[in-house]
Amino acid sequence: MNSLLRSFLVFGATLAVTGGSAQAQSFPGKPIRIIIPFTAGGTNDILARTLGPKLSEALGQPVIVDNRPGGNTVIASQALLASDRDGHTLLLPGNSHVVVPHLTKAPLPFDSIRDFQPVATLARTGLFLVVTPSLPAADLKEFIALAKAKPGVLNSAAPGGSINQLATEMFNSVAGVKLVHIPYKGSAPAVADVMGGQAQLSFQTPATVLGNVKGGKLRALAISGETAFPDPKVPTFAQAGLPGFDVELWFGLLAPGGTPRAIVERLNTEVGKIIQSADFKEKVAAQGLEVFISSPEQYGAALRAESEKFGRIVKLAGIEPQ
Repeated sequence: MNSLLRSFLVFGATLAVTGGSAQAQSFPGKPIRIIIPFTAGGTNDILARTLGPKLSEALGQPVIVDNRPGGNTVIASQALLASDRDGHTLLLPGNSHVVVPHLTKAPLPFDSIRDFQPVATLARTGLFLVVTPSLPAADLKEFIALAKAKPGVLNSAAPGGSINQLATEMFNSVAGVKLVHIPYKGSAPAVADVMGGQAQLSFQTPATVLGNVKGGKLRALAISGETAFPDPKVPTFAQAGLPGFDVELWFGLLAPGGTPRAIVERLNTEVGKIIQSADFKEKVAAQGLEVFISSPEQYGAALRAESEKFGRIVKLAGIEPQ
């Protein structure tokens, strides 16, 4: 390598490091935008609006929640990737972020792993199976019996390309029934249609439906995971007679790939402090959520593992990408 080329490479490397360092030192220099792939009212939206004021206080900048539903979360992901790689725009998806490629027939305009920078996880939760109150099923066993008696008749409302949709397909496989998934742009309109009787059921987080369950507008038959829900009392699927069905939904923040490491670490540190605070834990626990703490590397490893796991499930269940 001649001396001129060596000098050029050293200069380039130095410029990259100092440029990233300068960005980190000036961060944040403007409001932070958190993009939500679903309509307002869902768990992602609730988490962002719980986190936002505390993150604003920590960073000294306003935090704006930007709902971008549609396209099986692709619209929101593209909005993130079109933004500057400076930490001022973040995406708050669930682990459905890595499920979408397995449920989408057309090639996505990005790689759900490679093109995104994991920042921090926030929380995780099980899923309620909720039904419209008029449905003649008081518990899970009665619901399964009804579904077996009416194959292809009961409609499950859920955002397309989501864990909620995959939960429907997994339930079909484990329970030996045929529920029909009806795609929605977000959880809020899906839940509204279940309450109104246009759809009969939905798999939703407690945060999304708890108020309506307590108000009698929805009936919760079971919750995924290892712990029964305390108030109102809702058994796990295993306790209700369906072992083997288990789907966990978790949420985190992503930045565009190439965001400077120092900014990612700053965000991870500040978010980590917030979600470990007693106040934040109390607020998310009231929504049926449990704080989920990770480093950027742990978050990235979890996303890769989830992608592999759900890819296998999609194939084993014979789910046709749409």
